[in-house]
Amino acid sequence: MRSHPRSTLDNVPSEGRAASAANDVPSGIGPLALLGACLLPVLGAFAIHAAHVGLWGVGAELLALGWLARDPRGSLKLLAFGILAAISIAVSTYLYGGRHLDESAAAALRIMYIVLPSALLTPVIRPAELGDHLAQRLHLPARPVVAAVVALQRIDSIGEQWRQVQQARRARGLGLDGGVARRFKGSASTAFAVLVVAMRHTGSTAVAMDARGFGAATARTWAGPAPWRWGDSLVLCLGIGLALLPWLM
Repeated sequence: MRSHPRSTLDNVPSEGRAASAANDVPSGIGPLALLGACLLPVLGAFAIHAAHVGLWGVGAELLALGWLARDPRGSLKLLAFGILAAISIAVSTYLYGGRHLDESAAAALRIMYIVLPSALLTPVIRPAELGDHLAQRLHLPARPVVAAVVALQRIDSIGEQWRQVQQARRARGLGLDGGVARRFKGSASTAFAVLVVAMRHTGSTAVAMDARGFGAATARTWAGPAPWRWGDSLVLCLGIGLALLPWLM
């Protein structure tokens, strides 16, 4: 059996990879299909003109994509931002749009129809695997793909770095206890420390990639294959169905 050489992506350090590895992607489903299922429902959101259409659409999304979710806690965190946005849109539409409850609810459900698939599926999309599929299946340029993967991995690790810096400051008696001014000053110091750590990691990543010939390489290899399986077709069809559903109601 032919072995697949290691990718440039695997040579990039990533503190957040261990956390994302715990969220196992359903067998037979690749990241491209999951990404498509996140983006396609956006097309259907434009057809949500009434509350009942939005309710049926959101319910259909839960039934069609809920079984793919593997990180309930992460999905709820992402969904909380969407709910906050939906509430603000509903309130503003009600106050400045004629005080129609149905239109306000439709506007809120339109936001939820866009946010819900991403909240369910993005926690299980691993940046390294997504990069492999973008380069091999869609044949996108290697340099932008690797740069995007590195950026996604760094974003995934920012939360952990923030917690580590706060724990170190708390151990030195520099916690966030006290008034608003003290909390603001502590948060600003933490943000500066995280920025310094990110810049250091960026430098080490650039040196590592250059040492492996990333800039001068012509024929690149990747960590593994990027097959298209029946599960990918199923998830993509579900995404297409969700994009069409509101237009048919």
